[in-house]
Amino acid sequence: MHIRRFDSGYSRRHFLQQMLRGVLATGVLMPLHRALADSGDITKAYPDELLSIEGYTKGRIKSGDLITADNVEAVAELMEPAKLHQVRHLGRHLKVVPTTTDVMRLSPWEYMEATFRNKGRARFDASGNVVDRDGGPWIGGAPFPDPGSAIEVFAGQTMSWGRHDASLYAFKEYDLDPDGALAYTYEGAWAELSPVARVSMDPKPYWPGHEDKLRYQSIVFTAPNDFLGTSYLNIWDYDQNVFPELYGYIPAFKRIRQFPTDQRFEPLVPGGSLYLSDAWAAGDPLHTWGNYRIVGRGPLLAGISGGWNPDHPNWEHSTHGGKNGQLFWDTEVELVPETIIVEAEPVKFPRAPVSKKRVWFDARTLLPVAMVSYDRRGDVFRSFDGAYALYEAGDQRVMDGAHPYWSWGHVHAFDVQTGRMTRLEQVKSVGGGHRTLVNDPEIYERYLTKNALIRLARS
Repeated sequence: MHIRRFDSGYSRRHFLQQMLRGVLATGVLMPLHRALADSGDITKAYPDELLSIEGYTKGRIKSGDLITADNVEAVAELMEPAKLHQVRHLGRHLKVVPTTTDVMRLSPWEYMEATFRNKGRARFDASGNVVDRDGGPWIGGAPFPDPGSAIEVFAGQTMSWGRHDASLYAFKEYDLDPDGALAYTYEGAWAELSPVARVSMDPKPYWPGHEDKLRYQSIVFTAPNDFLGTSYLNIWDYDQNVFPELYGYIPAFKRIRQFPTDQRFEPLVPGGSLYLSDAWAAGDPLHTWGNYRIVGRGPLLAGISGGWNPDHPNWEHSTHGGKNGQLFWDTEVELVPETIIVEAEPVKFPRAPVSKKRVWFDARTLLPVAMVSYDRRGDVFRSFDGAYALYEAGDQRVMDGAHPYWSWGHVHAFDVQTGRMTRLEQVKSVGGGHRTLVNDPEIYERYLTKNALIRLARS
């Protein structure tokens, strides 16, 4: 008779015992950070039941299966509440693919190398900001890859959203009514640049003269014509107790306007369900939220690896559900062996429509894979879930220097209470000559200054 060392409930008991003891130590069979440092592979850190959906469900769901309302109860515990609601009641379906075990396929290569190289150097200073051991700004990669607290989990994502030194995402946005009818469409470009913690672009790790800034970020709309040239610029201080400077260019006024710094819970355009605060599940400075705490641990089904569509010349994605088959992206999900669920409250936003948010972080990379916010009554309010990808499929690939490009592919921002949906996708290019770029030094001058906003509106 074969005696299994780890029965089907072993991992569940492990996570529950750690929660009851107030311990955060990632990995089940061995420390996750040690397994990753040894080989970059996760298989020695988790039992079989956490490495495949077949093992977890005892064969009821297999790789290649489609999860629908007919079989979702077999994996209901592997979904955040909004996604489960969408599958049960709104016709969403999810295609299951095998679990990714090579961590270098789950974030940009240089970011992961810096994470391993700089492990143990990060700390919080007296103001609560992440600094290197010498007290200077952080030097790159995830600052706390083996986190011991909720705020250490969250800090790395706030420090670096897209995990590249500079990114320009050409995007398309689709805003849908509760019945799934398309109400608004937009096109544009979203730019990000990190002047600190740089791992790819020279000069690194800091851009001299900009060490007091954490991030420059902008968004410019290029379609429809009514919004052509509308743009916003966020300039983030390195101090995470300080609100970003927020500027906007509205073509009707033909000038740059400065907006209230805490105006982060409103749609950027009519019909949208996406707020500035939603960006990368960490759209506000770290200490404008508070009461960070870990409220759960365990596996999750999430879009980790299938977010790129190389079969479309502009990388556009297919959809399903709703009145005209347009409500949801066709999404591939896989079993993430371990997530850390962090809850936080908007302590510096007295008029915020939310009372708290919960974010599911992949323990392997501390990448956010889902977010749900709650209204002031404590009811589920809005959700945010995306799909990432290494932009490589067979002989097709998009390069980022010496390695394939890693990034997000598509996003759902869903208002649970009204049923309105915003879908976003990263595409190869949009009108006006804007195309997706990574680690290009021209991104700053073209997109990330107030003069750039004016130029973009006139071009």
